[in-house]
Amino acid sequence: MTVIGIDDTDSRERGMCTTYLAARVAARVRGEDGAVERQVLVRLNPAIEHKTRGNAALAIHTDLDAERGLTIAREAVETLAATDGPRTNPGVVVAPDEAVSEKVVEFARRAVRERLTIDEARRLIETAGYRHADWKEARGLIGALAAVGSWAAFDEWTHEHIAYREAHRRGTPREVDHESVFAAADWGYPAAWDTVDRDEGSSVCVPHAPGPILYGIRGDDPEVVRGVADRIESEPIERTGVFVTNQGTDAHLREGSVGELRDGRAYRVSVTVATPPETRRGGHVFVGLEDGDASLACAAFEPTKRFRDRVRALRVGDRLTVCGEVSDGTLKLEKFAVRDLVTTEPAVPSCPDCERSMKSAGRDQGYRCRDCGTSQDGKIERTIERDLELGWYEVPPCARRHIAKPLVRGGFDAPIHPER
Repeated sequence: MTVIGIDDTDSRERGMCTTYLAARVAARVRGEDGAVERQVLVRLNPAIEHKTRGNAALAIHTDLDAERGLTIAREAVETLAATDGPRTNPGVVVAPDEAVSEKVVEFARRAVRERLTIDEARRLIETAGYRHADWKEARGLIGALAAVGSWAAFDEWTHEHIAYREAHRRGTPREVDHESVFAAADWGYPAAWDTVDRDEGSSVCVPHAPGPILYGIRGDDPEVVRGVADRIESEPIERTGVFVTNQGTDAHLREGSVGELRDGRAYRVSVTVATPPETRRGGHVFVGLEDGDASLACAAFEPTKRFRDRVRALRVGDRLTVCGEVSDGTLKLEKFAVRDLVTTEPAVPSCPDCERSMKSAGRDQGYRCRDCGTSQDGKIERTIERDLELGWYEVPPCARRHIAKPLVRGGFDAPIHPER
């Protein structure tokens, strides 16, 4: 089974979408009587600065021979890719067999969690003897090679059904009936997730950026995502594609400890709240965390909306597990688990007779009621009400990264409080 890997054909400024190009390649393969076993959409490291929004690379698994696969992919890139974009540097890698080497598999795993170089990709491509093509700076070779190895690299997969716009409509406002989107989302939930954000009233599945995608439905079951798509009323659709993907799996997270975290990577870290949450200019919420003598700044940025209230509800001493990307030494929160809550605080005692607050009797002399003469050695522990419970909290669908795992998918090690 030949594997055609493609990456970096789109542009933030000029639109286009590598998934669309891959769908066109798959259609061309079928048009030449080839079979398409699967289309793989792999999300790579979300912290890479060169990425467009989702940092996706694509792979088409087909029974066509490798040379024909390369020709089809090269022609598609030359015809469709936004190669005039200043940051668009396409790459195509074709492997003659999906049983790739362990080095390619490891490269794919690292591409989701680390920063890799074009030179490393070239060396591995040459060692493996893969056919390839590249344009301009050839940065797309990294993602294309990772896409080739992704099927063997990961065990957990979800699905996305993507509908594409007719060519003459691209660049105009998308015509999608949002009531039908919300009704379809209700029908498919929870097997299909992140279709809408109910609190924000937004159709998350409908992008705003330029490009050919009309909407994308994500979920655990390919039949359910198709069913949700079938229930959406919209403008005419040029074509659709169903992709196997690592979206919604948390494949980018690695276990880490405070003091050893590196920028450009995403972690799962156990910590204690060290400083009270602080809302700063722009509505961003910051909180200081610690683990022993090591400290870490953590942030919930304004686009995470109501999730910031969860962060504001934290108190010094709460024990957490936090997940997110590290940038400039700050962890950008994607989700966190409350492991233990502070439930008491020191308080001035009240007089047992008159119930008034006692007053300080002097330094190191405790407290005394001036009316009744009763005394107390020191402050007491008072129970406090908390707006949080034990378990996992997450950013809302409108702020979720493609690769981040929604709580509703399950498999977490504590109770969940999912957003929808």
